[in-house]
Amino acid sequence: MLNVLLLRLDAPLMSFGGVVVDNRGVILDFPALSMMTGLIGNALGYDHRHANHLSVLQTRLRYAVRCDRAGQRMTDYQTVDLGQEHLVDTGWTTRGAREKRGKGAATSGTSIRYREYWADAVYTAAVTLFPAEESPDLGTIAHALQEPERPLFLGRKTCLPAAPLFLALTPASSLRSALEAVPRIVPERRRDEASAPLTAWLPENEDACSDWRDIPVTDERDWENQIVVGRRLIRQTRVNPPEASNER
Repeated sequence: MLNVLLLRLDAPLMSFGGVVVDNRGVILDFPALSMMTGLIGNALGYDHRHANHLSVLQTRLRYAVRCDRAGQRMTDYQTVDLGQEHLVDTGWTTRGAREKRGKGAATSGTSIRYREYWADAVYTAAVTLFPAEESPDLGTIAHALQEPERPLFLGRKTCLPAAPLFLALTPASSLRSALEAVPRIVPERRRDEASAPLTAWLPENEDACSDWRDIPVTDERDWENQIVVGRRLIRQTRVNPPEASNER
C-alpha cells in the first residue's frame, strides 16, 4: 500500500515544457518530471542554490497524471528590444531586484521567441516518494503545497494556479488506482464527456491493463548545470474515474 498525494493542476495557462530548440519552447501533453520536481521544490523553499536537494527529490518522485479537461494549445509570440536604455546590462527578477545580464547573445538587439501553453486545461496528479521514509516525506510536501514558501506556478512564472493544488493525502494500492478513485470534474457545457475514459500517463512499472503504449521522454533536469537530461519511458493509458460536480 502506497501513501499518495493527490493534486489538481488547474490554471488559465499551463506550460508542461519540453526540450527547447533554438527560440521555440514546446510543451508536452503531461507535466514533466522536472516540472513536478520544481513545483514541489518551490513550495519547500528550494532555489537554484539547492541543486543537490532538487536532484535527490527528482530521483525519489513517482507520479501518475490524468487529463480531466484537454486544453487548447496556444503559442505566445514574445519580442523585446534589449537595447533599450533601462535594459542595457541589467534585468529584473520576479522579486523586483536588479539582475546583471551575462555576456551571451541575449544582451543586445531584438530577442524573439515562441512559447507554447495549454489554455483552460485541468489535470489530476497522484504523487508518491521512494524511499518513503526519507526527508522530505509526503506529509511535509502536502503541508508545503498548502502553505508554500513562495508563490507557486505551473511550468512558467506567469502560469498561476486557479485553485489550491492540494486535494488529499491518502493510501492507495497503486498510482493508477489513486487516479481512478478521484472524481473527475465535468463542466455543465461538456456533459457529453461525463463517462468518457480519460487519458493518463503512468510510470513505466505501473500496471496499465490492456490499453497502453510506452512513450520515451527526456524530461529530467541537471539542476547543477540547468540543462535537460535523461531518457525514460512513460506509459500512456486510459482511466475511468467517477463523475463529480459541474465545476469549472
